[in-house]
Amino acid sequence: MVERIAEIRAEAEAAIAEASSTAELGELRVRFLGRGAELTLILRGIAELPAEQRGAVGKSGNQARGALEKLITDRGEELDASELERSVSEERVDVTLPGAPSPAVGHLHLITRTRRRIEDTMVGLGYRVMEGPEVELDHYNFTALNHPPGHPARMAQDSFYVAPGSVSAAALESAAVSLDEAVVLRTHTSPMQTRAMEAQGPPIFIVIPGKVYRRDSDATHSPMFHQVEGLAVGEGITLADLQGTLTEMLRAIFGEGREARMRPHYFPFTEPSVEFDVSCYRCEGGGKLADGSRCPLCKGVGWIEVGGAGMVDPNVFGFVEENGYPPDTTQGFAFGFGIERIAMLRHDVPDLRRFFDNDVRMLEQF
Repeated sequence: MVERIAEIRAEAEAAIAEASSTAELGELRVRFLGRGAELTLILRGIAELPAEQRGAVGKSGNQARGALEKLITDRGEELDASELERSVSEERVDVTLPGAPSPAVGHLHLITRTRRRIEDTMVGLGYRVMEGPEVELDHYNFTALNHPPGHPARMAQDSFYVAPGSVSAAALESAAVSLDEAVVLRTHTSPMQTRAMEAQGPPIFIVIPGKVYRRDSDATHSPMFHQVEGLAVGEGITLADLQGTLTEMLRAIFGEGREARMRPHYFPFTEPSVEFDVSCYRCEGGGKLADGSRCPLCKGVGWIEVGGAGMVDPNVFGFVEENGYPPDTTQGFAFGFGIERIAMLRHDVPDLRRFFDNDVRMLEQF
């Protein structure tokens, strides 16, 4: 029996030494030291052996079991270290690699991108960007811009009053509120002309983007839209300066080679007043496409209407005369146009209302 224990020990030692993984080593522990292992059964059967054999068999068996347990423990530590080293080497994480891409967070709305393009263009021309309140006093929105009470130009714009008793003259009288104190959602960004000139003397070169509100709603008009107002006041400024400014601005927006055209018009706060156009960038101002068909963008005219402009009316300077703008000697020009219109023209959007429908299919195209 002692000889058999020696054979089991030798076999186990050889197997343990050749074990290549902790899983294999676990199987060998069960095979040689488990409850059903031959060595375990021999030790359990010692009491059945003749008395003269019990001592030798017990001693040999316990020595073999102790040696194998230590051998398995030592080999297990070696395999654990080897497997850890292999895992670190094979499964190493390269921390210099970028992480998993995060979900797309979207992009700036087309209106915002167009506004920023216009702002960048005007800043490059030496203008300063200013912003003003969207809820405005009637004085700044109309009166100080040469729209006195009863002026016909008010009729198309004075729609969104927010102060109680300011809807009609009769209501104003009953509420004892003067028209200049009435509050209205601004109908253009022009009120900042007066506010800016109240804050500083000439020269002044500013551009004012922002939301405005009017009672319009169709394919090319919205009750809320975005407008850009420009004001330049300085010594010797003329219509020629306005022409040059508009030309450079429109070229930056619509591309090199564009020309600006001014047509006589009427606005209460400029004199003389003009509407300005840009030469069509699709037909290069010819009115016809390469195949001889009429240009659908400019309708064959060769020009696209953009906005209104003119020399600032002396009456407007009269409201800020004490700030260094004497009406008789001060000269400057102003211009304004809708940001949505620029975006529609640049990107062939047929209906202004698409900008506000929040239809992702449309917005993701830009």
